[in-house]
Amino acid sequence: MPIDDVLSELAESRATGALKAGRSGTVYLSRGRVCYVECARTPTVEELLTASGRLTLSGMRTARQTAAATADGGDLLVRRGVLSRGELQLCVLGATLDASFFLFGANVPKPKFREGDRHWLGIHWFFDVPGLFRECHRRRARLDRAWPSAELDSRPVVPVRRIRSQHVVLTALQWEILLNADAETTPAELAKRIGRPAYTTLLAVREMAAAGLLECPEPPPPEKPPDLPKRVAGSAPRAAAGAGDGGRARSSYPEISGDPTDVNLLIRLRNALEAFQ
Repeated sequence: MPIDDVLSELAESRATGALKAGRSGTVYLSRGRVCYVECARTPTVEELLTASGRLTLSGMRTARQTAAATADGGDLLVRRGVLSRGELQLCVLGATLDASFFLFGANVPKPKFREGDRHWLGIHWFFDVPGLFRECHRRRARLDRAWPSAELDSRPVVPVRRIRSQHVVLTALQWEILLNADAETTPAELAKRIGRPAYTTLLAVREMAAAGLLECPEPPPPEKPPDLPKRVAGSAPRAAAGAGDGGRARSSYPEISGDPTDVNLLIRLRNALEAFQ
């Protein structure tokens, strides 16, 4: 059952608790609004804070044990001066959007809702469920614009040994990815290793692939066109339909339509040709 359907029903009923999606992740709600999301494929707030050096593993465990009963771990970290209120909110925002992108849309055999369950960090941001769905669609479209194939998402990141251009401009994240790529680690694994959101890491990987900086899978060979029927000796070409009664003969070429799919395909082909030049 799609977790999106269950989540929509919980939002309509203004439920408060935790929706467990097996081992894939957990969605925490408060009165029908999402306050935090965890996904097994993305770094959590705890992993982001420890990877960035803001908090040690032992310090994180201590804070989690202290706030287990009261679910105010975020306030505890702010009071101790580990990070500011704004930094905590931005961290929760990024981790939730990151986890939602990879968790929503998945089919979960038996999602379970535990009423009243809360995350130990507490509530520091609210998310409208339809708004989260729209943001996931927007992020998917942005990924497809960068590199219209999902093959790179689960493949190890392998930088090319030689680039075709004389100069390359990289973002800080792209530089980190290239430094940590070992030809064995996938984008999601790299994100956890360097303490970066999985979505932004994946977007950077696709952008580098489009720039020719990564090894990419070979495109599938073009399909062989079907063989034309052989002409029988002595037979004359068949007249076009409608030619004898003054009707307009039909062309053997495919018709050109204004269908958005055709237009989008032409735009992508134009962009690819311009980039190749």
